[in-house]
Amino acid sequence: MAAHALQRGMIRALFLAFAQLSDGAVRRVLWLGILGALLLFLAVATGLGWTFAHIGITGIGWLDALIEVLGGVGVLVLAWILFPAVVVSISGLLVDGIVTAVERRHYPGLPPPREQGLGEQAWLALRFFLVVAALNLVALPVYLAMPPLAPFVFYLLNGYLLGREYFEAVAFRRLEPARARLMRRAYGVRLLLGGMAVAFLSTLPLLNLLVPVVGTAFMTHVFHGLKERQRASGSW
Repeated sequence: MAAHALQRGMIRALFLAFAQLSDGAVRRVLWLGILGALLLFLAVATGLGWTFAHIGITGIGWLDALIEVLGGVGVLVLAWILFPAVVVSISGLLVDGIVTAVERRHYPGLPPPREQGLGEQAWLALRFFLVVAALNLVALPVYLAMPPLAPFVFYLLNGYLLGREYFEAVAFRRLEPARARLMRRAYGVRLLLGGMAVAFLSTLPLLNLLVPVVGTAFMTHVFHGLKERQRASGSW
């Protein structure tokens, strides 16, 4: 029974997150996020492509051409692997506008959120990008050497990381960091499942461009749902 309630709650939160895309304020943030992701990947791809095209690694024409092709494939693979990290980094800088729009529509009457400076938000985004990028690179041998296991490892690893980061990005606006982390640990399984849903969306072409906004809106509903659950149980 509890599992079915959890499933319904997650589906409802995801549905409401997509419905929030009709909000003009959210659409503005969405386009900024898409532009940021595309510019970042364009810069990386252009830089690596120029490097492979202009530097003769071996001096042997056909071998350098092969290395250039393999390098291009490697760039695409790394882009796919690191996309969740990029998504979270961008959403970390845009989270305030998204959460404000969601709370204004669905949770009116809330007190003002805790003040967070731009420096704090930028540091959290950078820190998490480095953590996600590093752990995915550590897992890269598993992705390449054991393809049947790769999706499970990818979604489990990034599900945990994305669930943690999205939840904290939302919760830190309403709770002190120590209290937010206690809440996150108490609902670790739910947040893992929510993070895996976001990780899955981040691997779908075109839909992955919506993830910075949808993921943040989704976790806003999850946070308020869990907060209400705590309040109802008397543990709040």
